[in-house]
Amino acid sequence: MGGDTALVLGGGGLTGIGWECGILYGLVRAGVDLTTADLVVGTSAGSVVGAQLTSGLLTAQELYERQLGDAAGELAAKLGAGLIARYAVAMARSRRDATAYRQRVGAMALAADTGAEAERREVLASRLVSHEWPADRRLVVTAVDALSGEPADFDRESGAGLVDAVSASCAVPGVWPPVTVCGRRFIDGGVRSATNADLAAGYGRVVVIAPIALGSGLVPSPSVQAARLRKAGAQVLLITPSAVARKAFGRNVLDPARRDPAARAGLAQAEEHAAEAAAVWSG
Repeated sequence: MGGDTALVLGGGGLTGIGWECGILYGLVRAGVDLTTADLVVGTSAGSVVGAQLTSGLLTAQELYERQLGDAAGELAAKLGAGLIARYAVAMARSRRDATAYRQRVGAMALAADTGAEAERREVLASRLVSHEWPADRRLVVTAVDALSGEPADFDRESGAGLVDAVSASCAVPGVWPPVTVCGRRFIDGGVRSATNADLAAGYGRVVVIAPIALGSGLVPSPSVQAARLRKAGAQVLLITPSAVARKAFGRNVLDPARRDPAARAGLAQAEEHAAEAAAVWSG
C-alpha cells in the first residue's frame, strides 16, 4: 500500500477540474495540504487534476491559476438530453447488472461518431504538464473497457502511458471517442463510479472530492462509497459542491467558459471544509 493517506478526485467535466483545483488550493491556504497524499485516485476530470498534482511541477496555487482567465480557443462539448436519455435506457435494460450497463454504454460509445481519437488525445496531452507517471507516489487513473465493461485501474505498473490513461478516463461516451490503450478500447471511468473511491480501501485517512454527488444502483454514489470506507475503519471526508458552486457550474459542465467561475467557487467553498479536512488528514 505504501502509506496511509489517499486523495480521491472524481469526475465532473471542465467545471469539475476547475472546482477541484479551487478546493485543493483553498485547503492549502487554510493549512491543509492534500497534495501530500500517498495515493491519488483520479477519475475523468479528476485524472487530469491528479496527473498534474502528482507531477511535482506545479504547486496547488499554480494548478488553480491555470484554471482562470479566458477560455477562448477551447471547444465546448455538451451532454445533451438525448444522450442522457440513452444512458437511462441502457441502465433500465441492464436489470441491476452493472457490467451489462457498462457494456451497453461502451457499445454506444464505439458506434458514435465523435471525431478522431488522435485529435482528442492531443487535447488531453496539452493539458498535462508532464507525460510521465509520478515516481514518488501511486497515481491510479480509472477507465472502463468498452467491450467487456470491466473496470481498468491504470498506474505506472500497468504498461499504459499516462496520456493514454488520462485520455481514456476522460472519454465521455457519446461525446468523445473511446481511447486505445494496450490494444483495447476504453471509455470514461465515471461510467463505473463518479469517484471510484473504493480504490482507496486499506488507507486510513481519505479525502474524496466529488464534483458529481449523485449515483444510482448501478453506479454507486460518492456518499455510498465513502460510507463503505468508513465502515471498514477509515477516517473519510467527502466534499461535494455547494449550492453556490453548482450555480457556477451552469448547465453544461463541458463548457470551458465555466471553468474559471467553478474554480473560484471551489476556492471560496474550501474554507468551510478546512477544520474537518485537517482532522482527517492529521489522523
